[in-house]
Amino acid sequence: MMKTGSCMAGTGLWRPLGILLCGGWGAVLTAPTVAFGTENSRLFVSETTLVFDTETGEENQPGEIVVEDIEGFRTLLSAHPAVTEVRLDSGGGSVYASSEIAWIVADYGLNTTVQGECISACVDIFLAGARRQMTRGSKIGFHRRSWSPNSVESYYTDLRESRGWDTPFVFGSWIYEDTQREMYDYLNYMVDRGVDPGFAIKTLQMDPGDEWYPSRRTLVAAGVLRDKAP
Repeated sequence: MMKTGSCMAGTGLWRPLGILLCGGWGAVLTAPTVAFGTENSRLFVSETTLVFDTETGEENQPGEIVVEDIEGFRTLLSAHPAVTEVRLDSGGGSVYASSEIAWIVADYGLNTTVQGECISACVDIFLAGARRQMTRGSKIGFHRRSWSPNSVESYYTDLRESRGWDTPFVFGSWIYEDTQREMYDYLNYMVDRGVDPGFAIKTLQMDPGDEWYPSRRTLVAAGVLRDKAP
């Protein structure tokens, strides 16, 4: 199912992606070519830190996490084996891309640090860190995912024949089941990464665009921030 925040998209936290769109399904997303690897680009290595900053405001660069960033992570980490940390500043983006990047970060056993903001899908990447820290003055934000009416209509129209959705009511039943599966995957991931289950549930309380920014003390108590890897 497509979920949107700033521009979030995915078919579940760890499920495969079909056609990725910003805000909906139904047409292929034409994204700008993502530049990475050079100082001050959105994704580069500085000594032992891989910096991922989608808020740089570079001209012709996407302002959110996109699928192209997955290959950027793989390429840079392969070329720089001394990297031990990922530094994040992002307002979110593709759920699919963030989950794939989170898988890479966890597999490399990297630490994560927020310097600026880490909101929505960015948090998936942050939670993949072994040690998880946040610089003073930074913040981490949570909200529910959403799927716009236009995106729902496009998804249904494009896939109803191949998926056997004879009526919108059959499609609605599928959405109900798929949403429950996705929420299970999301909550299971957070708990698996050491986050308190009660806190994980609370992250679903805010509507998209109305982020919840817990205090540093709350984030530490909930296991979101941790100074030592388990």
